[in-house]
Amino acid sequence: MFIDIVLLLLLAICVVTDVRNRKIYNKVVYPGLLFAFIFHTIQAGWEGISHSFLGFLLGFGLLLIPYLMGGMGAGDVKLLAMVGAFKGAAFVFYTFIYMAIIGAVIALAIILFRRGFLKSLIYKFSSMKSGVKYSAGLSKQSLSATYPYGVAIAGGAMISLFAEGVWFL
Repeated sequence: MFIDIVLLLLLAICVVTDVRNRKIYNKVVYPGLLFAFIFHTIQAGWEGISHSFLGFLLGFGLLLIPYLMGGMGAGDVKLLAMVGAFKGAAFVFYTFIYMAIIGAVIALAIILFRRGFLKSLIYKFSSMKSGVKYSAGLSKQSLSATYPYGVAIAGGAMISLFAEGVWFL
């Protein structure tokens, strides 16, 4: 339970900095990683460090390709790796699935609410009803919009903690 509280505090800090400054700082993630490795080593010895290290590797690996393709920031990769170091490989995999769903919902909301897409869609449907042609589409800016993905990572981790039965969520 203590490890869950520490993880939630670090995630909250990272969400705030990601939303405000669009950065996830190494001075938050690296001490978190060190804490997770030390904590699991003290708790369970070699089994604990291997549990933590496998989670770290999986969390890092899941976002490495999107990062290399330019679709993700390095801080997001390190944040998911930190979640894996805290909770292990199975937890970080479930977090990744929930994170992807949350990220897709956020991206869809950005596309729909930026640059008046919904308004133009309403105009298009109403003009079709009256027989007038109105061309409305997605602007390139709404399709290339970025957002702080740390929010989705933290949301996925919170859903995973809730599914795990953490009582204070």
